[in-house]
Amino acid sequence: MKKTHYKKLFSPIKVNGLRLKNRITMAPLYLGYAAEGGKVSPLMLHHYKQMAQSGAALIVVENSSVTPGGSGSPRTLRCDHNRYLKGLESLAQCIKGEKALATLQINHAGRFAYVSKPVAPSAVSVFNKTPHALTRREITTIQKQYARAAVRAQKAGFDMVELHGGTGYLLSQFVSPRSNKREDAYGGAIENRIRFSLEVLKRVKDLVGDFPVGYRFLADEWLPDGLHLEESTVLAKALEENGVAYISVMGGTYESFFLPDIIKKSQRPGYMVSLAAAIKKEVKVPVTTAGRISTPLRAESILQEKKADLIGLARMLWVDPDWPKKAREGRDNAILKCSSKCDACFKLVMKGRPAFCTRWKKEKRAEYSGLFQ
Repeated sequence: MKKTHYKKLFSPIKVNGLRLKNRITMAPLYLGYAAEGGKVSPLMLHHYKQMAQSGAALIVVENSSVTPGGSGSPRTLRCDHNRYLKGLESLAQCIKGEKALATLQINHAGRFAYVSKPVAPSAVSVFNKTPHALTRREITTIQKQYARAAVRAQKAGFDMVELHGGTGYLLSQFVSPRSNKREDAYGGAIENRIRFSLEVLKRVKDLVGDFPVGYRFLADEWLPDGLHLEESTVLAKALEENGVAYISVMGGTYESFFLPDIIKKSQRPGYMVSLAAAIKKEVKVPVTTAGRISTPLRAESILQEKKADLIGLARMLWVDPDWPKKAREGRDNAILKCSSKCDACFKLVMKGRPAFCTRWKKEKRAEYSGLFQ
C-alpha cells in the first residue's frame, strides 16, 4: 500500500453523525454555471461531478435562493419552489454518486439582491441603492422561506444544508452594526442582532428534524464600523447552543472585498485562517477555514495546530480537481495553483458569463463552453 502523506488532512471526522472520509471540503463558489432563472444546468452537473470526483469529502453547492427576490444574479441557483426539485435531485445524485457528501447552501442576498427594490434589516444605502427595511411580518415570511428551502434540500437528497451567513448577505446584514440600525427586538445590542439568524436556524431545524444544518459564518467585515470578532463570537456560541452542525468561517463583504488593503490581504496564503482559529477557541462544533490554502503542507499545519477542523478549498479545487489526489501522493509540486494576481474568472462572472480558468487546457475550456446554456 502506498504511503499517504499528510495524515491529519486525510483522517476522517464526524460532523453531526455523518462521517467525512477526510478533512477536505469544497467551499461554496459562485461561477455562474446555473441556467437562466436559477435552474440546474448541464454545465453545473458536469462541474460538481468533477468536484466530487476530486476526492474531497464534502461538496458544498453554492448559494441557492430561498425566494425570487433574494437572488444575487439571474444565474444564481434557486430552491424557492418545488419546480426546482428535480434539478436539485440530479445535482445531489451526481455528487453522492462519486462517494462525496453533498451540502446545499441556501441564501437570501438581502440588500445585494439582483432586484429593483431589495430588502434589508434597515434602509441603509449600498452601491447607490437603498433597500426596503423589513417589517416584522416580512421577517417571519422570510424565515419560513428558509425553512421550506431547507426541506427541499432534504427531499432532493442532500446530506446537509448550509445557511449562508457570510459575504454580507441577509443573515449577516442583521448581525452587522453597519447594516442593522433597527430599534426593535432585532436591533441594537449584539444579542438582539443575532436574533434573526437564530430564529432562522430554529425554524429550519423544526422542519428538517435531525438533518444537519451548517452555517457559513462572517467573523469580520473588515470595515471600521462593521462586525468584528468580539461580537461575532457571541453568534458562534449561540449557533452551537442551538444545534448547528458546523461553522464555516470567512471574512469580508462586498463592501470591503475591493478595498486596496483587503485586496492585498486576500492575496496572502491562508488569509482567513486567523478568523477560524479565533472562532474555534470559542466552540466545540467542527470549524471550517478557507482562503487561498493552496498547498497541502499549509492545510496540514492548520489542522495540526488546531486552528480548524476542516479545510475549505474553493478556487484551488476548481483550478485543479486533482489537488486531493496529488496531496495524498505527496506530489505537491504538480498541483496547479490559482494565481493571486489573476482575476479573469471574476471578470467573466461580472459580465454574466461562466467562469473559466486561464490555467486550464484549451480542450477543457472548450468543453465547459460547449455545456454553457
